[in-house]
Amino acid sequence: MTTDTMTMIAEAPQVKAAETALFLDLDGTLAPIVARPEAVGPDPRRTRLLEALAQRLDGRLAVVSGRTLADLDRILEGRTPVLAGVHGLVRRDAQGRVTSTPPHPGLAAAVRVLRDFAATHAGLIVEDKGLSVALHYRQAPELAPRVRIQTEWLAAETGLVLQPGDQVMELRTPGPRKGEAITAFMAQPPFAGRRPVFLGDDLTDEDAFQAAERLGGFGVLVGPARPTAARYRLADVGAALDWLEALA
Repeated sequence: MTTDTMTMIAEAPQVKAAETALFLDLDGTLAPIVARPEAVGPDPRRTRLLEALAQRLDGRLAVVSGRTLADLDRILEGRTPVLAGVHGLVRRDAQGRVTSTPPHPGLAAAVRVLRDFAATHAGLIVEDKGLSVALHYRQAPELAPRVRIQTEWLAAETGLVLQPGDQVMELRTPGPRKGEAITAFMAQPPFAGRRPVFLGDDLTDEDAFQAAERLGGFGVLVGPARPTAARYRLADVGAALDWLEALA
């Protein structure tokens, strides 16, 4: 199944907790997309839900996000110990061990160039994640063509990997993606031997949908219908939280 040919056939069905290893994106899945990434903070409903899910699944819960581990711990109030951040470039497993890809040597120069570029174009936000740098244009969608040209040029000049997302272009250190992070988690306790289910919303989640499918599980797209490797769909963040609460 590919992102070009996969057709979503139904709303996500409920799963059996005893058989499931659950992997969740954050932005657009557990939290609504907002204009500025730093505006997302702790939410009592989400915190209670994650605590209940971790207990129900005997720890087989991980958040797999484009954010840094520090930012995830802030937003999730430390309730989810197993995390993959920066789209899989850094992982913290159930034993608390952190695995991280060394930053690419061209990253510092890319950050400087993008900051200079954003300083002359109102509405752009540069997010330095240490292992990647993201240029957000949600507040200036008319700049999308210029943002693409600038980031494509930087990727060619530096050797960084260009990763498009929802009104963001990100230059990342080459290395593991979300799918590889899920595969690594599934090889370890407490996830090993269960069926992986991954909920995500963005183009950056497609390889995670594919990984879940390869490992005997499935992906769930959160948001509007589009070509995807996810097998099922939930309408929006609210529907995703409702689905997760039913599982918890």
